[in-house]
Amino acid sequence: MAASEFEWNISPEKRIKAWGFNRSFPGPILRAKKGDTLVVKVLNNLPEATAIHWHGIRLVSSMDGTSDVQKPIAPGEEFTYKFTVPDAGTFWYHSHYNETEQMEKGMYGGLIVEDETDPIVDHDRILMFDDLKLTVDHNFTKGGALARWMERHDGRQGDTLLVNGKEHFRICMNAGQLERWRIVNAASARYLRFYLGGRPFKVIASDGGLLETPKTVTEALITPGERVEVLAGPFKEGEVFFVESLAYNRRTFAKTKRQRFAAVHVDEPKPSRAYIPERMRNIKPLATKDAPVTRKIKFSVGASLKRGMDFLVNDALHHHDKPVFVGELQVWEISNTSLMDHPFHLHGFFFQVLEMNGVAPEESAWKDTINLPPRSKVKIAWIPDNRPGKWMYHCHILEHHDAGMMAHFEVIDPNSGIVETASPSCMAHS
Repeated sequence: MAASEFEWNISPEKRIKAWGFNRSFPGPILRAKKGDTLVVKVLNNLPEATAIHWHGIRLVSSMDGTSDVQKPIAPGEEFTYKFTVPDAGTFWYHSHYNETEQMEKGMYGGLIVEDETDPIVDHDRILMFDDLKLTVDHNFTKGGALARWMERHDGRQGDTLLVNGKEHFRICMNAGQLERWRIVNAASARYLRFYLGGRPFKVIASDGGLLETPKTVTEALITPGERVEVLAGPFKEGEVFFVESLAYNRRTFAKTKRQRFAAVHVDEPKPSRAYIPERMRNIKPLATKDAPVTRKIKFSVGASLKRGMDFLVNDALHHHDKPVFVGELQVWEISNTSLMDHPFHLHGFFFQVLEMNGVAPEESAWKDTINLPPRSKVKIAWIPDNRPGKWMYHCHILEHHDAGMMAHFEVIDPNSGIVETASPSCMAHS
Protein backbone atom coordinates (compact mmCIF):
# COMPACT_ATOMS: atom_id res chain seq x y z
CA MET A 1 0.00 0.00 0.00
CA ALA A 2 1.38 3.40 -1.00
CA ALA A 3 0.55 6.34 1.28
CA SER A 4 0.33 9.64 -0.60
CA GLU A 5 -1.57 12.88 -1.09
CA PHE A 6 -4.20 12.92 -3.85
CA GLU A 7 -7.39 14.61 -5.01
CA TRP A 8 -10.60 12.96 -3.77
CA ASN A 9 -14.23 13.75 -4.58
CA ILE A 10 -16.35 13.40 -1.45
CA SER A 11 -19.34 14.54 -3.53
CA PRO A 12 -19.87 15.93 -7.05
CA GLU A 13 -19.51 19.43 -5.59
CA LYS A 14 -16.63 18.88 -3.15
CA ARG A 15 -13.06 17.91 -3.91
CA ILE A 16 -10.42 17.68 -1.19
CA LYS A 17 -6.70 17.00 -0.94
CA ALA A 18 -6.73 13.72 0.93
CA TRP A 19 -3.97 11.60 2.39
CA GLY A 20 -4.47 7.87 2.14
CA PHE A 21 -3.49 4.49 0.79
CA ASN A 22 -3.51 3.57 -2.90
CA ARG A 23 -5.16 6.90 -3.72
CA SER A 24 -8.38 5.93 -1.97
CA PHE A 25 -10.26 7.43 1.00
CA PRO A 26 -10.64 5.21 2.99
CA GLY A 27 -7.86 2.87 1.90
CA PRO A 28 -8.48 -0.54 0.33
CA ILE A 29 -10.55 -3.07 2.24
CA LEU A 30 -8.26 -5.93 3.26
CA ARG A 31 -9.80 -9.38 3.59
CA ALA A 32 -8.35 -12.50 5.15
CA LYS A 33 -9.40 -15.83 6.61
CA LYS A 34 -9.06 -16.56 10.30
CA GLY A 35 -5.55 -17.92 10.88
CA ASP A 36 -4.05 -16.37 7.74
CA THR A 37 -0.72 -14.57 7.77
CA LEU A 38 -1.11 -11.05 6.45
CA VAL A 39 1.87 -9.38 4.76
CA VAL A 40 1.45 -5.69 3.91
CA LYS A 41 4.25 -3.54 2.50
CA VAL A 42 3.66 0.16 3.18
CA LEU A 43 5.51 2.70 1.02
CA ASN A 44 5.46 6.25 2.38
CA ASN A 45 5.13 8.91 -0.32
CA LEU A 46 3.88 11.53 2.15
CA PRO A 47 5.91 14.62 3.12
CA GLU A 48 6.17 13.36 6.73
CA ALA A 49 6.69 10.08 8.58
CA THR A 50 3.88 7.65 9.33
CA ALA A 51 3.19 4.27 10.96
CA ILE A 52 0.21 1.92 10.78
CA HIS A 53 -1.68 0.48 13.74
CA TRP A 54 -3.77 -2.65 13.12
CA HIS A 55 -6.66 -1.81 15.41
CA GLY A 56 -8.11 -4.81 17.24
CA ILE A 57 -5.74 -7.46 15.86
CA ARG A 58 -4.05 -9.66 18.46
CA LEU A 59 -0.65 -9.49 16.82
CA VAL A 60 2.94 -9.45 18.06
CA SER A 61 4.13 -6.27 19.73
CA SER A 62 6.66 -5.41 17.02
CA MET A 63 3.86 -5.11 14.44
CA ASP A 64 1.53 -2.89 16.51
CA GLY A 65 2.58 0.23 14.60
CA THR A 66 3.47 2.55 17.47
CA SER A 67 6.77 4.36 17.92
CA ASP A 68 7.34 2.32 21.08
CA VAL A 69 8.03 -0.67 18.86
CA GLN A 70 8.70 0.70 15.38
CA LYS A 71 10.72 3.53 13.90
CA PRO A 72 8.16 5.60 11.95
CA ILE A 73 8.35 5.15 8.19
CA ALA A 74 10.19 8.19 6.82
CA PRO A 75 9.20 9.82 3.51
CA GLY A 76 10.41 7.68 0.62
CA GLU A 77 10.91 4.62 2.84
CA GLU A 78 8.88 1.44 3.23
CA PHE A 79 8.09 -1.04 5.97
CA THR A 80 6.61 -4.53 5.77
CA TYR A 81 4.06 -5.59 8.38
CA LYS A 82 3.69 -9.35 8.82
CA PHE A 83 1.36 -10.96 11.35
CA THR A 84 -1.26 -13.66 11.85
CA VAL A 85 -4.94 -12.73 12.16
CA PRO A 86 -6.19 -15.14 14.86
CA ASP A 87 -9.76 -13.85 15.21
CA ALA A 88 -12.70 -13.43 12.87
CA GLY A 89 -14.39 -10.05 12.90
CA THR A 90 -14.29 -6.44 11.76
CA PHE A 91 -11.05 -4.57 12.31
CA TRP A 92 -9.35 -1.57 10.78
CA TYR A 93 -5.96 -0.05 10.16
CA HIS A 94 -5.01 3.58 10.63
CA SER A 95 -2.09 5.92 11.09
CA HIS A 96 -0.63 5.96 14.60
CA TYR A 97 1.72 8.87 13.99
CA ASN A 98 0.45 12.45 14.06
CA GLU A 99 -3.00 10.86 14.13
CA THR A 100 -4.94 14.07 14.64
CA GLU A 101 -3.75 15.24 11.22
CA GLN A 102 -3.21 12.03 9.26
CA MET A 103 -6.41 10.21 10.19
CA GLU A 104 -8.45 13.37 9.60
CA LYS A 105 -7.13 13.44 6.03
CA GLY A 106 -7.99 9.79 5.34
CA MET A 107 -5.18 7.54 6.57
CA TYR A 108 -7.29 4.53 7.48
CA GLY A 109 -9.07 1.53 5.99
CA GLY A 110 -11.05 -1.61 6.80
CA LEU A 111 -9.80 -5.11 7.60
CA ILE A 112 -12.26 -8.02 7.53
CA VAL A 113 -11.32 -11.45 8.84
CA GLU A 114 -13.74 -14.20 7.84
CA ASP A 115 -14.43 -17.64 9.30
CA GLU A 116 -16.22 -20.75 8.09
CA THR A 117 -18.64 -20.47 11.01
CA ASP A 118 -19.78 -16.94 10.10
CA PRO A 119 -23.56 -16.46 9.84
CA ILE A 120 -24.92 -16.75 6.31
CA VAL A 121 -26.23 -13.46 4.92
CA ASP A 122 -27.33 -12.16 1.53
CA HIS A 123 -24.76 -9.39 1.40
CA ASP A 124 -21.80 -8.37 3.56
CA ARG A 125 -20.59 -4.75 3.53
CA ILE A 126 -18.32 -2.54 5.62
CA LEU A 127 -19.45 1.01 6.45
CA MET A 128 -16.75 3.36 7.77
CA PHE A 129 -18.26 6.47 9.37
CA ASP A 130 -16.27 9.69 9.60
CA ASP A 131 -16.62 13.47 9.64
CA LEU A 132 -14.39 16.26 8.34
CA LYS A 133 -13.87 19.83 9.46
CA LEU A 134 -13.44 21.84 6.25
CA THR A 135 -13.29 25.49 5.21
CA VAL A 136 -15.72 26.90 2.64
CA ASP A 137 -13.02 26.13 0.04
CA HIS A 138 -13.00 22.47 1.14
CA ASN A 139 -9.58 22.65 2.80
CA PHE A 140 -8.70 21.11 6.14
CA THR A 141 -8.48 23.66 8.93
CA LYS A 142 -7.80 24.04 12.62
CA GLY A 143 -8.90 27.65 12.88
CA GLY A 144 -7.57 30.26 15.29
CA ALA A 145 -6.37 30.00 18.89
CA LEU A 146 -9.88 29.74 20.38
CA ALA A 147 -10.91 27.10 17.83
CA ARG A 148 -7.76 25.07 18.60
CA TRP A 149 -8.46 25.34 22.34
CA MET A 150 -12.04 24.14 21.77
CA GLU A 151 -10.74 21.30 19.61
CA ARG A 152 -8.30 20.23 22.31
CA HIS A 153 -11.20 20.11 24.77
CA ASP A 154 -13.92 18.61 22.59
CA GLY A 155 -11.94 16.71 19.98
CA ARG A 156 -12.25 17.57 16.29
CA GLN A 157 -15.79 17.17 14.99
CA GLY A 158 -16.88 18.44 11.59
CA ASP A 159 -20.13 18.87 9.69
CA THR A 160 -19.00 17.08 6.53
CA LEU A 161 -20.39 13.59 7.18
CA LEU A 162 -18.91 10.64 5.34
CA VAL A 163 -19.58 6.95 4.86
CA ASN A 164 -16.77 5.17 3.01
CA GLY A 165 -15.30 8.52 2.04
CA LYS A 166 -18.46 9.94 0.46
CA GLU A 167 -21.08 12.50 1.44
CA HIS A 168 -24.76 11.62 0.94
CA PHE A 169 -23.81 7.95 0.72
CA ARG A 170 -26.40 5.66 -0.87
CA ILE A 171 -27.00 2.05 0.11
CA CYS A 172 -28.99 0.01 -2.41
CA MET A 173 -30.30 -3.35 -1.23
CA ASN A 174 -32.94 -5.81 -2.33
CA ALA A 175 -36.28 -6.28 -0.63
CA GLY A 176 -36.60 -9.44 1.40
CA GLN A 177 -32.87 -9.80 1.97
CA LEU A 178 -30.78 -9.69 5.13
CA GLU A 179 -27.44 -7.85 5.07
CA ARG A 180 -24.48 -7.82 7.44
CA TRP A 181 -23.28 -4.27 8.00
CA ARG A 182 -19.82 -4.01 9.57
CA ILE A 183 -19.77 -0.52 11.10
CA VAL A 184 -16.50 1.23 12.01
CA ASN A 185 -16.46 4.61 13.74
CA ALA A 186 -13.33 6.18 12.22
CA ALA A 187 -14.09 9.73 13.38
CA SER A 188 -11.68 11.68 15.57
CA ALA A 189 -14.22 12.44 18.28
CA ARG A 190 -17.80 11.96 17.06
CA TYR A 191 -20.01 9.50 18.93
CA LEU A 192 -22.22 7.65 16.46
CA ARG A 193 -25.69 6.91 17.84
CA PHE A 194 -26.65 4.65 14.96
CA TYR A 195 -30.33 4.80 13.99
CA LEU A 196 -32.46 3.56 11.07
CA GLY A 197 -35.50 5.76 11.53
CA GLY A 198 -36.91 3.55 14.27
CA ARG A 199 -36.62 0.31 12.29
CA PRO A 200 -35.34 -2.54 14.45
CA PHE A 201 -32.05 -4.24 13.62
CA LYS A 202 -30.01 -6.98 15.24
CA VAL A 203 -26.57 -6.38 16.76
CA ILE A 204 -24.51 -9.53 16.18
CA ALA A 205 -20.90 -8.55 16.89
CA SER A 206 -18.67 -6.03 18.64
CA ASP A 207 -14.92 -5.32 18.61
CA GLY A 208 -13.83 -8.91 19.22
CA GLY A 209 -16.23 -10.68 16.86
CA LEU A 210 -19.60 -12.34 17.22
CA LEU A 211 -21.73 -12.00 20.35
CA GLU A 212 -23.24 -15.09 21.91
CA THR A 213 -26.75 -14.23 20.70
CA PRO A 214 -28.20 -11.50 18.42
CA LYS A 215 -29.70 -8.47 20.18
CA THR A 216 -32.68 -6.66 18.62
CA VAL A 217 -32.48 -2.87 19.12
CA THR A 218 -33.51 0.37 17.41
CA GLU A 219 -30.27 2.26 18.11
CA ALA A 220 -26.63 1.55 18.98
CA LEU A 221 -23.96 3.82 20.42
CA ILE A 222 -20.60 3.43 18.65
CA THR A 223 -17.68 5.45 20.03
CA PRO A 224 -14.52 6.45 18.13
CA GLY A 225 -12.46 3.34 17.36
CA GLU A 226 -15.31 0.96 18.14
CA ARG A 227 -16.92 -1.57 15.78
CA VAL A 228 -20.46 -2.93 15.78
CA GLU A 229 -21.92 -5.41 13.32
CA VAL A 230 -25.64 -5.36 12.62
CA LEU A 231 -28.15 -7.32 10.55
CA ALA A 232 -30.19 -4.91 8.43
CA GLY A 233 -33.43 -6.01 6.79
CA PRO A 234 -35.47 -7.51 5.44
CA PHE A 235 -37.18 -4.37 4.13
CA LYS A 236 -40.03 -3.83 1.66
CA GLU A 237 -39.60 -2.88 -1.99
CA GLY A 238 -39.72 0.87 -2.54
CA GLU A 239 -38.73 1.84 1.00
CA VAL A 240 -36.40 4.82 1.32
CA PHE A 241 -35.04 5.80 4.72
CA PHE A 242 -31.97 7.34 6.28
CA VAL A 243 -28.99 6.07 8.25
CA GLU A 244 -28.72 8.65 11.00
CA SER A 245 -26.86 9.51 14.15
CA LEU A 246 -29.08 10.72 16.96
CA ALA A 247 -27.94 13.51 19.27
CA TYR A 248 -25.61 12.38 22.05
CA ASN A 249 -24.49 14.64 24.87
CA ARG A 250 -20.89 13.78 25.64
CA ARG A 251 -20.60 16.94 27.74
CA THR A 252 -18.61 19.08 25.31
CA PHE A 253 -18.97 22.75 24.41
CA ALA A 254 -20.26 21.91 20.93
CA LYS A 255 -23.57 20.05 21.06
CA THR A 256 -24.46 17.35 18.57
CA LYS A 257 -27.78 17.07 16.82
CA ARG A 258 -29.60 14.41 14.82
CA GLN A 259 -27.82 14.11 11.45
CA ARG A 260 -28.06 12.02 8.27
CA PHE A 261 -25.09 10.01 7.03
CA ALA A 262 -26.65 7.92 4.26
CA ALA A 263 -29.87 6.93 2.51
CA VAL A 264 -31.12 3.37 2.04
CA HIS A 265 -33.04 2.54 -1.15
CA VAL A 266 -34.81 -0.82 -1.25
CA ASP A 267 -35.03 -2.24 -4.77
CA GLU A 268 -36.86 -5.22 -6.26
CA PRO A 269 -37.22 -8.33 -4.08
CA LYS A 270 -34.83 -11.26 -4.26
CA PRO A 271 -34.98 -14.56 -2.40
CA SER A 272 -32.98 -14.77 0.80
CA ARG A 273 -30.48 -17.47 1.73
CA ALA A 274 -29.67 -15.95 5.13
CA TYR A 275 -29.33 -18.17 8.18
CA ILE A 276 -28.59 -16.71 11.61
CA PRO A 277 -28.36 -19.25 14.45
CA GLU A 278 -29.99 -18.34 17.76
CA ARG A 279 -26.64 -18.91 19.46
CA MET A 280 -23.64 -17.78 17.46
CA ARG A 281 -20.78 -18.60 19.85
CA ASN A 282 -19.93 -19.39 23.47
CA ILE A 283 -17.80 -16.91 25.43
CA LYS A 284 -16.42 -18.17 28.73
CA PRO A 285 -16.32 -15.43 31.38
CA LEU A 286 -12.82 -14.64 32.64
CA ALA A 287 -13.97 -13.51 36.09
CA THR A 288 -16.98 -12.40 38.11
CA LYS A 289 -17.90 -8.79 38.89
CA ASP A 290 -16.56 -9.13 42.44
CA ALA A 291 -13.10 -10.31 41.31
CA PRO A 292 -10.29 -8.48 43.16
CA VAL A 293 -8.85 -5.51 41.28
CA THR A 294 -5.21 -5.83 40.18
CA ARG A 295 -4.81 -2.29 38.81
CA LYS A 296 -6.59 1.04 39.12
CA ILE A 297 -6.52 3.52 36.24
CA LYS A 298 -7.88 7.05 36.38
CA PHE A 299 -8.77 9.22 33.39
CA SER A 300 -9.01 12.88 34.37
CA VAL A 301 -8.81 16.40 33.00
CA GLY A 302 -6.73 19.01 34.82
CA ALA A 303 -6.02 22.70 34.40
CA SER A 304 -2.65 23.73 32.97
CA LEU A 305 -1.14 27.24 32.94
CA LYS A 306 0.92 26.32 29.87
CA ARG A 307 -1.64 24.38 27.82
CA GLY A 308 -4.98 25.42 29.28
CA MET A 309 -5.89 21.85 30.15
CA ASP A 310 -4.23 18.46 30.36
CA PHE A 311 -5.74 15.05 29.69
CA LEU A 312 -4.27 12.66 32.20
CA VAL A 313 -3.90 9.01 33.11
CA ASN A 314 -3.23 8.52 36.82
CA ASP A 315 -2.48 12.25 37.04
CA ALA A 316 0.31 12.05 34.43
CA LEU A 317 0.72 12.97 30.76
CA HIS A 318 1.60 9.94 28.61
CA HIS A 319 1.76 7.77 31.71
CA HIS A 320 4.27 4.93 32.10
CA ASP A 321 2.39 2.13 33.84
CA LYS A 322 3.68 -0.98 35.60
CA PRO A 323 4.26 -4.16 33.57
CA VAL A 324 1.94 -7.15 33.53
CA PHE A 325 2.99 -10.78 33.28
CA VAL A 326 2.10 -13.42 30.71
CA GLY A 327 -0.74 -15.68 31.88
CA GLU A 328 -1.77 -13.58 34.90
CA LEU A 329 -5.42 -12.52 35.06
CA GLN A 330 -5.73 -8.74 34.89
CA VAL A 331 -8.72 -7.08 36.55
CA TRP A 332 -8.54 -3.36 35.90
CA GLU A 333 -10.79 -0.74 37.46
CA ILE A 334 -10.90 2.27 35.14
CA SER A 335 -12.50 5.42 36.48
CA ASN A 336 -13.36 8.57 34.59
CA THR A 337 -13.37 11.43 37.07
CA SER A 338 -13.86 14.10 34.40
CA LEU A 339 -17.12 15.68 33.27
CA MET A 340 -16.95 14.35 29.69
CA ASP A 341 -17.01 10.95 27.96
CA HIS A 342 -13.81 9.09 27.06
CA PRO A 343 -13.56 5.86 24.98
CA PHE A 344 -10.89 3.61 26.55
CA HIS A 345 -8.93 1.55 23.98
CA LEU A 346 -6.47 -1.27 24.79
CA HIS A 347 -3.92 -2.21 22.13
CA GLY A 348 -3.33 -5.82 21.12
CA PHE A 349 -5.69 -7.60 23.51
CA PHE A 350 -9.40 -8.16 24.06
CA PHE A 351 -11.05 -7.71 27.42
CA GLN A 352 -14.41 -8.51 28.99
CA VAL A 353 -16.47 -5.93 30.85
CA LEU A 354 -17.25 -7.26 34.34
CA GLU A 355 -19.32 -4.31 35.48
CA MET A 356 -20.13 -0.68 34.72
CA ASN A 357 -20.91 1.42 37.79
CA GLY A 358 -21.54 -1.77 39.72
CA VAL A 359 -23.86 -3.38 37.17
CA ALA A 360 -22.72 -6.51 35.33
CA PRO A 361 -23.54 -6.90 31.60
CA GLU A 362 -26.18 -9.42 30.58
CA GLU A 363 -23.60 -11.65 28.86
CA SER A 364 -19.91 -11.76 28.05
CA ALA A 365 -18.42 -10.12 24.95
CA TRP A 366 -14.90 -9.43 23.71
CA LYS A 367 -14.00 -5.74 23.50
CA ASP A 368 -10.98 -3.54 22.86
CA THR A 369 -12.81 -0.22 23.24
CA ILE A 370 -15.35 0.80 25.89
CA ASN A 371 -16.97 4.15 26.62
CA LEU A 372 -16.46 5.81 29.99
CA PRO A 373 -19.25 8.31 30.70
CA PRO A 374 -18.56 11.18 33.13
CA ARG A 375 -17.98 10.16 36.74
CA SER A 376 -18.14 6.49 35.82
CA LYS A 377 -16.21 3.37 36.74
CA VAL A 378 -15.78 0.20 34.71
CA LYS A 379 -14.14 -3.06 35.69
CA ILE A 380 -12.57 -5.16 32.91
CA ALA A 381 -10.79 -8.52 32.82
CA TRP A 382 -8.18 -9.75 30.37
CA ILE A 383 -5.28 -12.19 30.22
CA PRO A 384 -1.97 -11.28 28.54
CA ASP A 385 -1.08 -14.27 26.40
CA ASN A 386 2.45 -15.07 25.29
CA ARG A 387 3.09 -11.90 23.27
CA PRO A 388 5.57 -10.00 25.40
CA GLY A 389 6.55 -6.49 24.44
CA LYS A 390 5.52 -2.85 24.70
CA TRP A 391 1.84 -1.93 24.49
CA MET A 392 -0.43 0.98 25.31
CA TYR A 393 -3.93 2.05 26.22
CA HIS A 394 -5.49 5.45 25.65
CA CYS A 395 -8.57 7.56 25.05
CA HIS A 396 -9.58 7.12 21.40
CA ILE A 397 -10.69 10.71 21.01
CA LEU A 398 -7.58 11.54 19.01
CA GLU A 399 -7.07 15.03 20.41
CA HIS A 400 -7.30 13.71 23.99
CA HIS A 401 -4.79 10.95 23.21
CA ASP A 402 -2.46 13.54 21.68
CA ALA A 403 -2.94 15.81 24.71
CA GLY A 404 -1.69 13.12 27.09
CA MET A 405 -4.53 10.72 27.89
CA MET A 406 -2.59 7.54 27.10
CA ALA A 407 -0.27 5.12 28.86
CA HIS A 408 2.59 2.75 27.99
CA PHE A 409 3.10 -0.61 29.68
CA GLU A 410 4.92 -3.88 29.01
CA VAL A 411 3.85 -7.49 28.91
CA ILE A 412 6.64 -9.53 30.47
CA ASP A 413 7.37 -13.23 30.12
CA PRO A 414 8.32 -14.21 33.71
CA ASN A 415 10.35 -17.12 32.37
CA SER A 416 12.62 -14.85 30.33
CA GLY A 417 14.35 -13.45 33.40
CA ILE A 418 14.11 -9.94 31.95
CA VAL A 419 11.84 -7.35 33.51
CA GLU A 420 12.06 -3.95 31.81
CA THR A 421 9.83 -0.91 32.18
CA ALA A 422 8.66 1.20 29.26
CA SER A 423 11.21 3.71 28.04
CA PRO A 424 10.51 7.32 29.08
CA SER A 425 11.73 8.49 25.67
CA CYS A 426 8.52 7.35 23.93
CA MET A 427 7.14 9.98 21.57
CA ALA A 428 3.94 11.90 22.18
CA HIS A 429 2.60 10.71 18.84
CA SER A 430 3.22 7.04 19.69
